[in-house]
Amino acid sequence: MAAATIEDLHPDMLAGALRLLDGPDLASLSCATSRFRSLVGEPDLWRDLCLSSWPSLRHPRLLRLLESSHRSFFADVFASPVCTLPSFPCDDSDEEASLPSELISAVELRHRNSVILSLVAETDTSTSWFRAAPFRLDAEVERKDDGGSFFFSPEELTLSWIVIDPQSRRAVSATSRRPVAVNRHWITGETVVRFALVLSDECAVGAVVKCGEESGEVREINLVAEGVEGACLSGREGLAVLRSAMEGGRQRRKEEEEDARRRWEEFEGRRQKRKETAARMERLVDLAFAAVGAAAFLALFVFVVVSLIVESCHREDSKTSTTLLTVIRSNDVERWLTVDFSCLWIG
Repeated sequence: MAAATIEDLHPDMLAGALRLLDGPDLASLSCATSRFRSLVGEPDLWRDLCLSSWPSLRHPRLLRLLESSHRSFFADVFASPVCTLPSFPCDDSDEEASLPSELISAVELRHRNSVILSLVAETDTSTSWFRAAPFRLDAEVERKDDGGSFFFSPEELTLSWIVIDPQSRRAVSATSRRPVAVNRHWITGETVVRFALVLSDECAVGAVVKCGEESGEVREINLVAEGVEGACLSGREGLAVLRSAMEGGRQRRKEEEEDARRRWEEFEGRRQKRKETAARMERLVDLAFAAVGAAAFLALFVFVVVSLIVESCHREDSKTSTTLLTVIRSNDVERWLTVDFSCLWIG
């Protein structure tokens, strides 16, 4: 009697067992036999996997949008994009026409694998205002007044911010899964948790989560794109970066989690060096302007002193000339009187 194999199980039992596996395991299992490849290719299997991994995908519009493409969607967003952007995107009319006109954000914020925030945000990116303003995608957070907030460690938060282009049906995980930096706002006292994904040496995309100091509730969450100089990218540049990330390759999640914080620290180091270089250049420019100003003041001072000396010399020369003329005139008068009186005496 031939030994029984796992393929001899009833299809329903196999299907139930496959639903307990995650995406990478399913992909590996599909390479084993043709039957497993057929079972793993069932659309409902990938649909249930996506909905269990990202509850925000239950949004009616996303259900319609991803109706028959959950497997490709999982391949796009499970792994992070490879950081291979060739250079900083430049402005081009043809390239701008191909940019996404709308973006859908599916956001999940978890604490110790418990979902504390799940929402969907739709953003119109076709307006000239959005493309000229700094790139920013806001996820509206509903405030709770029932006192249900709780305190948590920011380092234990995990975030999934998926950006979807509904036209091309491409998607990308736009942030790191774990925080790369946790700081406290020096004015408001809010805890600022940053999740970032460095896409090149010149730019990074990241989410900023702000939590209340006393209540611990999530007050604000948004996605921004920053340049290495410290300024936010414009909406046009941010869209170009996201489009390149959607079309690029992917890397394994384990490598991404280990690599995200290191790449962010290197990115911050480059940003700090550029700031220091810019500060030194500003100081040199200030010194140059100060030297030019001092030289101009010294030249003006010398000009004024020389002018006073010349004017004084002119005055002295004028006095000397007047004195000589007076002496000459007085001598002429004496000579005339002497001649006149001598004539009278002779007569």
